[in-house]
Amino acid sequence: MTRTAEVFLVFLRLGLTSFGGPVAHLGYFRREFVERRRWLDEPAYASVVALCQFLPGPASSQVGMALGLMRAGLAGAFAAFVGFTAPSAILMTAFAFALNRLGDVTHAPWVHGLKLAAVAIVAQAVWSMAKSLTPDLPRAAFAAVAAAAVLVLPFDGTQVAVIALAALCGALLLSSHPQASAPLSLRVPRALGIGALALFTMLLIGLPLAAGASHVLGVAAAFYRSGALVFGGGHVVLPLLQKAVVDPGWVDRSSFLAGYGAAQAMPGPLFSFAAFLGAALKSPPHGVGGAALALSAIYLPSFLLVLGVAPWWSAVQSHPGFARAVSGANAAVVGLLAAALYTPVFTGAVFSLSDAAIVGVLLVLLLWRRVPPWVIVALAVALAVAAARIA
Repeated sequence: MTRTAEVFLVFLRLGLTSFGGPVAHLGYFRREFVERRRWLDEPAYASVVALCQFLPGPASSQVGMALGLMRAGLAGAFAAFVGFTAPSAILMTAFAFALNRLGDVTHAPWVHGLKLAAVAIVAQAVWSMAKSLTPDLPRAAFAAVAAAAVLVLPFDGTQVAVIALAALCGALLLSSHPQASAPLSLRVPRALGIGALALFTMLLIGLPLAAGASHVLGVAAAFYRSGALVFGGGHVVLPLLQKAVVDPGWVDRSSFLAGYGAAQAMPGPLFSFAAFLGAALKSPPHGVGGAALALSAIYLPSFLLVLGVAPWWSAVQSHPGFARAVSGANAAVVGLLAAALYTPVFTGAVFSLSDAAIVGVLLVLLLWRRVPPWVIVALAVALAVAAARIA
């Protein structure tokens, strides 16, 4: 068996079994590649995780790409992406078809249950990220200011500006922390890294300029921008995707939240939600073609950034000012996620005391009983259906 095939099969198994979101995925990866297969040691794995936390995009998927790159080169990076992403992408595309055949399910109790599950799961993500990324008053203040900014100024580009400003303020104002891992060298030629960064920038600028030429280019531009500009992974992409597909009327809000709720029950990366949105578009491209376009566009920035940053990572990561900048940006991410929890997640799902009670029960199970997210989704649907019948 070739190394590329080995990478694909290992990540396919992880894509079928890795429930629990990006933080849980990193735990699965550590057990598989550090403890079991010994592809790398603990400091090297910590450095891979640090690299991908720094980059915009889905951290767990980028860690997978970097591990595949280390094991089998470019083909290995692509094999890791396909193996880890394909199961959830196929399931989310199938869910979009099922939702479409069911017709208008805006007020269906089971759809409402998916929305309530999304509230609890995003709230749990806010809580978990706040504990690790805003452990002191300065970083908590960064988060509060970031949340207020995106709620008061709900414009395109506000989130990017907030993260950039938080990184700058972090580099200037926050305290330095000890380097947690040894420098890591990823063997990518500098010419390839420069080419990847150049292509990343060209697409980020060029796709929006070309978006008016066709709806296909518009969809590609919207999903590419969402993948290129989001920090913090799957949950934080929610507001960007909402602006990209709900605000222009490409996907209705009810379907958006139903799909996001369903994504919590799937194994693998939350960014596979893009496959659902592409398949659920009201006008072409939609269906399988739309799912493939949306998924490719949202992940392409991650692939290009991993390749682009890899040649210089070992030198950059040891700079203390860089570490402080990342700390400030991560604190702002908590604020962005808290704002997304309020709107559209909470305001689009909780309308009564019974809704609030269901969310409270789900949150208790998530935070203190560590119930898996797929169980939370199933329970939320059952409770919403039961509440509708009682009413």
